[in-house]
Amino acid sequence: MHRGLAIFTYQILKNPITVTTKSSLFYCQSNAFTRRGNGFALFRLFSYASMQRRVPDPDDPANLMKEDGVSVCSQMWIENFREPDRIITNLSSYLRRFELWVLAYQKVCADEIGSYVPRSSITRSALEDLLALRNAVLDNRFKWGARLEFFIKSPKDKTDYASLSKRKIKAILTTTQPAPFQDKLVQEVLFMILEPIYESRFSQKSFAFRPGRNAHTVLRVIRRSFAGYLWYIKGDLSPILDGLKVGLVINALMRDVRDKRIIDLIKSALVTPVITTPVDRVEEKKKPKRKYQKKRVLAEDEPKPDPYWLDTFFGFAPEEAEKLPSWGHCGILSPLLSNICLDELDQWMEGKIKEFYRPSKSDVIWNSPEGEAEQGNTSWPEFVPTSGPDKTRKMDYIRYGGHILIGIRGPRADAATLRKQLIEFCDQKYMIKLDNECLPIEHITKGILFLDHVLCRRVVYPTLRYTATGGKIISEKGVGTLLSVTASLKQCIKQFRKLNFLKGDREPDPQPCFRMFHATQAHTNAQMNKFLSTMVEWYKYADNRKKAVNFCSYIIRGSLAKLYAAKYKLRSRAKVYKIGARNLSRPLKERKGQSPEYQNLLRMGLAESIDGLLYTRMSLIPETDYTPFPSNWRPDHEKVLVEYIRLDDPKTLEEQRHCIGEQGLVSPQDYISMLVWNYKRNAIAMDQLSLLKSAGSHTEGDDRLLLSSNHENHDPRSKEEEETEEGLHASQL
Repeated sequence: MHRGLAIFTYQILKNPITVTTKSSLFYCQSNAFTRRGNGFALFRLFSYASMQRRVPDPDDPANLMKEDGVSVCSQMWIENFREPDRIITNLSSYLRRFELWVLAYQKVCADEIGSYVPRSSITRSALEDLLALRNAVLDNRFKWGARLEFFIKSPKDKTDYASLSKRKIKAILTTTQPAPFQDKLVQEVLFMILEPIYESRFSQKSFAFRPGRNAHTVLRVIRRSFAGYLWYIKGDLSPILDGLKVGLVINALMRDVRDKRIIDLIKSALVTPVITTPVDRVEEKKKPKRKYQKKRVLAEDEPKPDPYWLDTFFGFAPEEAEKLPSWGHCGILSPLLSNICLDELDQWMEGKIKEFYRPSKSDVIWNSPEGEAEQGNTSWPEFVPTSGPDKTRKMDYIRYGGHILIGIRGPRADAATLRKQLIEFCDQKYMIKLDNECLPIEHITKGILFLDHVLCRRVVYPTLRYTATGGKIISEKGVGTLLSVTASLKQCIKQFRKLNFLKGDREPDPQPCFRMFHATQAHTNAQMNKFLSTMVEWYKYADNRKKAVNFCSYIIRGSLAKLYAAKYKLRSRAKVYKIGARNLSRPLKERKGQSPEYQNLLRMGLAESIDGLLYTRMSLIPETDYTPFPSNWRPDHEKVLVEYIRLDDPKTLEEQRHCIGEQGLVSPQDYISMLVWNYKRNAIAMDQLSLLKSAGSHTEGDDRLLLSSNHENHDPRSKEEEETEEGLHASQL
């Protein structure tokens, strides 16, 4: 026994790799005469040996994921923002990254089934199908719009397509069907690859279908930069969003991307026809809907529909934001492709803005050399005439989807000339015939409607106080103009009428929202409160925010009062307000002598608490947000990217160190780290000297060379400072 132990110890010292196997073998030999017998020992041996021999399966697709998909996307954003002007020639390497495909699978699954799928929860069969789809795309075997043959199916699609009847197969092939799951995956991967490339190149004048930009950004930019403009050109280029010729789209793509596989994939998506059901056949099959429908029970894997308040708010979408482009089989790529095509218009307009700019020394604003950095706040009243030959000529431009807005300060003839040039440009570039009616020229005094807000000029008469010669203070009335951005109540009434909340033209009368007839009073009030809160946010930057929200609150409150009057048989709104109070927070179902009081039920947890309607009085509505908007505004994610790239540059780090060193603003921690770094350099120099001495090739010049290289780029310090540094370093060690 002792001899075996000595041999085993020698083998461990000789070959440490076999420690685990030998130790398990020794365990078996030493326990060979126990009550359990050799069987248990051999079982432990072979089970442990099998664990040690387990090799990763080379066929497992999970082994292809070397890093997280989000980090891959982040690196793409950083690379493109670091070099925004380079021409991209190789995107197939990103198309091969399996991490992007897994991330796209998670995104599309979240849209399909309504819940996020962690990467660890994706089954191996799904990963194998996803890998097959990726290989098919790389080998040009993928076909857009396939309806019977799939590389991968949706998790909620349980249909066995091999056993379908001929009638069902014919119906699938000839009627309108939702986009296949695998098409959405390919679209998502292409979107993740192309979006960072073009977001770094897009103009700052476009705001639709882009991250970090929305309609509120447009309104704030208008309030900040469009004050003082007299003439406005409002253009509707939405026919472009209906679809362009494939050649125009591909040419716009190839300005920056020259990868053949990506271009061919998008071209095939645009060329492949989309099968849709004829309109006549759809109308024949329509059946008259009942006024009150039964509740539909959702399937287990079916996502919930949008709540009522969200559907109602989506009905308030302004005309400029209603249309979402959908080109062929591109799906979510269509908005990005439309921005790529319209970016040429943005660049052309930016050139026209620079050509049009003519500064005037007698003007109090916009007299900077470049015309970009305004002097003072342009939204402040102008105490000078806004037109005339001796005033600054300036123009600005903004685009939201297919709608453009151009502001011009100067004579109307300049606006007419620009309109003619714009019509010619759209005809040559996009082959779209526009006329003067599509691009009307309107004066600011008439009011320009954009994003359901009216831009108009408000004349103000502020009191000017200034010190004249001799120290006398003079106070006199001045005349100025302010740019007013107000919510359009006409548009608000129009949207409410479209949603069946109103009827009547002259005096709008609220109508009951019968869709909430079967809901409880607490649930109905909660839904309408969410809608009102959203409307308050939508009119956040309108000058008449209180008036607009108060009107919305009046319509909603009257609609609910009529609904409750019909539901609880109270006959009139006055009775509903008498029982349920002004904000409808008291229960309307309670009757004395037949049921316990509401407060007792609420205390026992047998009744829902009813929240009263918000903003029933104008004093409860928040004020308009007049927060100043910076002139060179950029979204937060772009600021972070630019700042990260700037700090990642070694030149920036050296400049900061030099600046801090000159000002003497060095923190103790940085000072200590600098000392440690100097100590390491000294140690390396000493090691080099010792090596030279041992080799016999040491000279005095080597000493000077090593010491000078060790102390270069450092300020000379006194002997006392060096001693204090050595003491600090010793204490840190």
